[in-house]
Amino acid sequence: MSAVAGASVLAASAAPRPATGPHVRTGTGVVRGRMDGEIAVFRGIPFASAPVGERRFRAPAPHPGWLGVRDAGEFGPPPPPVSGSVQNIAANSGAAGDEWLTVNVWSPDLRARGLPVLVWIYGGAWSGGAASLPAYDGRHLAARGAVVVGLNYRVGAEGFLHMAGAPDNRGLLDQVAGLAWVRDNIAAFGGDPRRVTVFGQSAGAGSIACLLAMPAAAGLFHGAICQSVPLSSQRPELARDIADVLAARLNRKATTADLGALSPAALGAAVWAAARDGAGNRARWGPGVAVTVFHPVVDGAVLPEAPHHALARGASRDIPLITGHTRDEYRVYLAGAIQQVAAVRTDEALRQLAPVADGIRAYRAAYPGIGEGQLYEIVHSDFYYRMPSLFLARAHTRGGGTSYLYEFRDERTVGGSGHGAEVPLVFGTGRPDPAATALGEQLRDAWIAFAANGSPGWPAYGPEAEQTRLFDIVSGVGRYPEQASARIWADHPFDPVTAPAQTVR
Repeated sequence: MSAVAGASVLAASAAPRPATGPHVRTGTGVVRGRMDGEIAVFRGIPFASAPVGERRFRAPAPHPGWLGVRDAGEFGPPPPPVSGSVQNIAANSGAAGDEWLTVNVWSPDLRARGLPVLVWIYGGAWSGGAASLPAYDGRHLAARGAVVVGLNYRVGAEGFLHMAGAPDNRGLLDQVAGLAWVRDNIAAFGGDPRRVTVFGQSAGAGSIACLLAMPAAAGLFHGAICQSVPLSSQRPELARDIADVLAARLNRKATTADLGALSPAALGAAVWAAARDGAGNRARWGPGVAVTVFHPVVDGAVLPEAPHHALARGASRDIPLITGHTRDEYRVYLAGAIQQVAAVRTDEALRQLAPVADGIRAYRAAYPGIGEGQLYEIVHSDFYYRMPSLFLARAHTRGGGTSYLYEFRDERTVGGSGHGAEVPLVFGTGRPDPAATALGEQLRDAWIAFAANGSPGWPAYGPEAEQTRLFDIVSGVGRYPEQASARIWADHPFDPVTAPAQTVR
């Protein structure tokens, strides 16, 4: 019997029971959750065995299950982050232990049949993060009529460092295993396994772009929402070079046997220190690894080709896609120093990041009269997030799929509409002022409608009209607003990231 067929909600009056709280039977055993108002919450349910010991650096393995009732009142332990990463705060969110591969579920009605399902894949530069972070609390989304799931996956060296003796893209394989758990069990929580939408931001959005290109993920989800898609894949030779350099700085080899002698915490800290040791990374590997050395690898097996290429040839054409970005993506990285950027620094960024031979001329002609800091921010925003997001929509449309494009423009925060500004509004965990609350409701309504019926409520993207939802204090629909940048990037192939040719061995 399948987990979907065999899973059922246990009656509230069933006895004996170790404690009160909603009980659900999954394919691996019974779990007991908690009620958060009208929302049933289940935290820390394992979807795979702990990836430690002999299973470390391997593809995820099925969980053996448990006898009796497993308490699901607390978050499971977060995956070990790369020490010092932007998401290292996740290390303080969740229980202790090594059972990192868990899901959290928020359900508005355990007795429902066929609610749409939203599965969150967090960002964090493939270096950190956890589904247990407070910003990812799913109760407000669930209250609008969807079952919400957050899943953990391995990050940093554990999930993405290339090592001899291990499959690449272990973190992506974790995501596939988590989605398989959703397919097999979500009906027991009131969800419809035939209406599963994955949504994620930054590295989470990049992961989803990869999932759209991965044969192993086929059939596991039916809609995709990619918020701020980054550069999403590396060539194998770059991944090998990064691994060799980092391992050599640890006086080790990039093998599972050698690096496996270090604990996950020690390996994460050592790799982070090696990656940030000196200023040579950008010179050696190029700007594509300036934010993180970790990316999914186009290995020809787990990830056969770069997401933009796969979508353009029609991969996942039957899966509707929302993709978009914030207007001022890179501003969050400038930490208020936008007015201090000098012309020489802007010109160097234009030389490195623009996709055309004379990037300085192209960008200065496209944006006449703006400040140096603004231009510096624009080219970084374009390179890292805005253009990968736009051209993912174009690729999917060209391949026969349906795409919906948006730009988030609300700039009332200190960082403007910077990278990640929309995430707390999507979850309803952000600032409580009325205007922000209303904008968050627009986002949540759109995401829920898309999960329910495949349309977020605005026209699909097309190459002629380029209809785009503009989320702002006063929202609307108009032509994609970043036309000047789009023209500069029109012929860029969005290949996997590689190092400058002279440095790749």
